[in-house]
Amino acid sequence: MQFIVPQFIDIEPKIIGPIGPKQLIILIVTAGLLFVCFKLLNFILFIFVGLFILFSGITLAFVKVNGRPIYYLFLSFLQSSKRPSLRVWKRVVLPSYQSSLSKPKKEKKEAPSIKKEPLSSKRLEEISLIVDTGGEILLDNEKQEEK
Repeated sequence: MQFIVPQFIDIEPKIIGPIGPKQLIILIVTAGLLFVCFKLLNFILFIFVGLFILFSGITLAFVKVNGRPIYYLFLSFLQSSKRPSLRVWKRVVLPSYQSSLSKPKKEKKEAPSIKKEPLSSKRLEEISLIVDTGGEILLDNEKQEEK
């Protein structure tokens, strides 16, 4: 084996127990928001807002949807809401183009059709022989044409 193929590249390193770096950052930001709410709000309002912030932070840090963290789901939702996937073509007919549409169209002349003679079974066998041998075997007619 010449090259070592890295494995398990989708697993994040663990910092504290089962908590990875992104989860740790989310939990630190959540704790900071809880501290700011505790200092600014009265106790009853802090409990309601704090519980909401706490559950949101824990959800962002630990919940996974289809094996991916939930914040990827939110980011995908934001991206898809910014650019819709359904594209509708709205045709704008210009006045000059519309007047040319109302004019009668000229009849087109049909091109003369070229009739090809059907291949005979003998000619088909000759072509098959040339293709099978890679062109190494030339038939008598082709040898005479080359000279």
